[in-house]
Amino acid sequence: MRRKFVTLDVFTDRRFAGNPLAVLLEADGLDQATMQAIAREFNLPETVFVYPASNPKHRAHIRIFTPANELPFAGHPTVGTAVLLACLDGGSGERELMLEEAVGLLSCRVVPQDRNRGRASFATPKLSAMVGPVPDVRVMADALHISAADIGFAKFRPGRWSAGLDFVFVPLRGLEAIRRCRADTGRFDSVFGDNGPGRVYMFCAETAERGSHFHARMFAPGMGIPEDPASGSAVAALSGLIAASGGLTDGEHNLRVEQGYEMGRPSLLELGVTIRGGELSAATIGGGAIIVSEGSIEA
Repeated sequence: MRRKFVTLDVFTDRRFAGNPLAVLLEADGLDQATMQAIAREFNLPETVFVYPASNPKHRAHIRIFTPANELPFAGHPTVGTAVLLACLDGGSGERELMLEEAVGLLSCRVVPQDRNRGRASFATPKLSAMVGPVPDVRVMADALHISAADIGFAKFRPGRWSAGLDFVFVPLRGLEAIRRCRADTGRFDSVFGDNGPGRVYMFCAETAERGSHFHARMFAPGMGIPEDPASGSAVAALSGLIAASGGLTDGEHNLRVEQGYEMGRPSLLELGVTIRGGELSAATIGGGAIIVSEGSIEA
């Protein structure tokens, strides 16, 4: 049967920037193998499949696939799907949408800006926590084609953190170092994939845009994502590392992370962090999304 899909660019307010997303709005009857094949066909970082919610008070149940596997949670699919559903619902003004994902229930605050675009934010499905060790600094540096001296700045050191999806975080001393990074598939998989998540998030405090707090890149070649233009789930996990660095006072902080610039897909991700008693107590991820195309697929 023919099934309607929409594509959006997420974590941006203009088309052909940000992180592209496909959303299949009529997913009933599709098995997992078919959904994986459709995600490979779109060949975008993620494809979302929308189902009726199990609870009538919720807006939808969604499943998220990369070209290689299914994810329990991801940031840009959550933001993009929330904006799309709010645009389809019509009306104006801020509203709350509840999305059911494999990681749990996500409450999204959405502000449609017109029938094709809007902004959304959501509380992270769980507080970011350190979830395991990381490889030796020299080994990581070799796998990323940089020097061990490039790794670390201020109080930031490498770590493995998760707020629903885990990443190895590699802080780098500046933009020059982050631009030199590349993923040698053989070494990358053996260093970060064996007993690891296969996802590496490199970030620095030197930025390309005034008003940004961090500049970042993300590699996950084993997931079919050689490089990701914007990684909301990684920024969600980054909140824990930021809190652990001790650089934020108690209270609410609004941070902006830029990503995708090396790919020609500039993206801006909004991270809200609340610190209580010197520890992370809440985090939100937000940004814009805009509809790019609509069509149907036979499946």
